[in-house]
Amino acid sequence: MNIHPRRAIFRRRDDSSVYRMFLWVVLILAGVWLIRSVQQGDVKPLFLPTPTPTRFATSYTLEGDAHFTAGQLDAAITAYREAARVDPNNAEVWAQLSRIQTYSTALLVKQDDILARLDDAIASAEKAVEINPDSSYAHAVQAFALNWKASYTSDARERQALLTKAEQEAVRALQLDNANTLALAFYAEVLVDQQKWTQGLQIVEQALQRDSSLMDVHRVHAYVLESLGEYALAIEAYDRAIAIAPNMTFLYLRAGAGYRRLAFESPNEDVQRELYEKSLEYFAQTARINQQLGVQDPAPYLSIARTYSQMGEFFIAIRNVQKTIEFQPDNPVFYGELGVLYHKNRNYETGILALKCAIRGCTAEESCDGRGGCGLNDTPAEVVGLPISAGTVYYYDVYASELAALSTPKQNYCSEALDIARIIETSEYISDPNIAADMVVVRNICSFGNGAASPTPPSTLEAGMADETPTPSE
Repeated sequence: MNIHPRRAIFRRRDDSSVYRMFLWVVLILAGVWLIRSVQQGDVKPLFLPTPTPTRFATSYTLEGDAHFTAGQLDAAITAYREAARVDPNNAEVWAQLSRIQTYSTALLVKQDDILARLDDAIASAEKAVEINPDSSYAHAVQAFALNWKASYTSDARERQALLTKAEQEAVRALQLDNANTLALAFYAEVLVDQQKWTQGLQIVEQALQRDSSLMDVHRVHAYVLESLGEYALAIEAYDRAIAIAPNMTFLYLRAGAGYRRLAFESPNEDVQRELYEKSLEYFAQTARINQQLGVQDPAPYLSIARTYSQMGEFFIAIRNVQKTIEFQPDNPVFYGELGVLYHKNRNYETGILALKCAIRGCTAEESCDGRGGCGLNDTPAEVVGLPISAGTVYYYDVYASELAALSTPKQNYCSEALDIARIIETSEYISDPNIAADMVVVRNICSFGNGAASPTPPSTLEAGMADETPTPSE
């Protein structure tokens, strides 16, 4: 007889349900905690975008190289600064930043801006050497930056100290890597600035033999040839550098200055005219490149103005300097250049107004008078005057001479003329015999009758005055 077990009338509770309930309670509490944490900002939601997109240093350096190749040096500096921020321990990034910063000074006009940028370049190079003392490239670039700073330093002791340090850095770079072509080129540039021209030529020729594909090598080669007075050969070297880096506008400026120098020295009027026109072509090409790149650079217009000035076409020269003031209406250098051109064009009254802005400074309203009136594209701007220096003493000379020459009993400028004369006479530049002679004339005019009866322009103006935007090759 088969007897089946009896079924339980009441179902037995499953013990596992207690644990499930406990788990659910824990999950609910965890969820409440998570929600509160998200609301309070203690926990960030998943898949949120980062506050700023993350880029690698290589991305910035590639961008910087592209800008440098395109001739946009300020943009290249910005990109390399970002690369250094992302990767602050990369010596090559700091060294390349220094190289670009140094080259960018060739496009600046104000002495203070140039020196400040060169200080930045030296600091970047020092950072590169600090990070990697055995980097030949870092030492080479430091030599480059120090050498260019020396070229803008008026103090003889400081200049010599900078040149000595630059030579030491170049030699160190070659000790670390005797195949470093850039180090050779920069070493040659230092030697030329130390007036060791023959040795500099030998060194740069070695660099050319090792690697003729570098813009820097051809630029330095041109500089060495310039220092030897071989302007035609220097132009050819600049042309080779331009072929490698066609958007480096400062190369066009130097080649154009070379043609202008050849024209100034040519005894043949037809050849002279042809050389001047060739010079203008290079400057015009610089302006076109800047226009294409959207770069507002006054340097080519200043170069064009100086070329026309040497050609005796002062009106066109004045128009080009006025164009530079449209770019930088507060730049006293341009008012100085404009004042000299007004003087050459026998517009002495306006010349005084422009030179006053350059030397003493002027208000925004006076700046318009100094540039011959403000047009639609002109912006009135306050101008801070320039202290006397090797680059500005010429403005002081012409200003004092014009003030004395135009002084009359009714309109007496002699007080200002004598004050400017005192500034010149207490400076080192009074040792120039031409300037000294001008100051004698100023004092003579103002000592007899408080002014001359008719304008008497200074006698010391040179047809081949200062070149365009200063560079270490001048």
